[in-house]
Amino acid sequence: MSALKEFFAYGEKVPGYDVRVLNEREARAAAGILFIGAFIGLTNGVMLGTAVFSEYFVTFFAIDFTIRVIQPRYAPSLLLGRFFVRHQTPEYVGAEQKRFAWLLGMILAWPMFYYLVIDFQPNPIKVLVCLICMALLFFESAFSVCVGCKIFHLVKKTAPTHCPGGVCEMRTKDPVQKFTFTQKLILTVTVVAIFYGTYAYMTKLEDRTALTKKIKTMMMSDAELKKIEDAKYQKELEEFDKDDDF
Repeated sequence: MSALKEFFAYGEKVPGYDVRVLNEREARAAAGILFIGAFIGLTNGVMLGTAVFSEYFVTFFAIDFTIRVIQPRYAPSLLLGRFFVRHQTPEYVGAEQKRFAWLLGMILAWPMFYYLVIDFQPNPIKVLVCLICMALLFFESAFSVCVGCKIFHLVKKTAPTHCPGGVCEMRTKDPVQKFTFTQKLILTVTVVAIFYGTYAYMTKLEDRTALTKKIKTMMMSDAELKKIEDAKYQKELEEFDKDDDF
């Protein structure tokens, strides 16, 4: 009975911790692995116009996150992450908030599975959901920022402990973590440049796929859209006049 109870117990017992915990290092490694898969699927869809890779990846993603919510010690991506960081000192975080974050991932994954694998219906909304998932994976793998954990902090009445990066316990910042005025200015310029570069790229990108056409159309103003519609209407009239000439 104790073995069965331990099987369903969420997280691991580690001496010195008052709650069950998980290894954040393997979670970050797994997030990086999944990010690469999502990135390959997105680029295949945009550049090659095929969703075959994405269908396999989303299936794996949905199953993997479901296992994470039930019992993370058997989740395939986490086991892959454990293999790559097995020689690193573990960084333990509370299992409760990670479970909540992975539950949000699972909620996003299964509708994506249905509309990509069962009933293929690609549209910009689903691409946006994919981009959100990729952003969450990237933030966790690159910066150890667990957005789902932060949401958990907002909805839970009691303060959580053992958060990724020690943010729950940290009260003051060291000088190396603070910004000078010059650093703030450089950071602001960098962020503005990134956002402008992304906007310019998406609006000036050549329309070679249906996805880029749709994204470019979504980012146009009403005046630009009306101008395009008028041009299409004028072109149709000219073609109709040519047919009448014959």
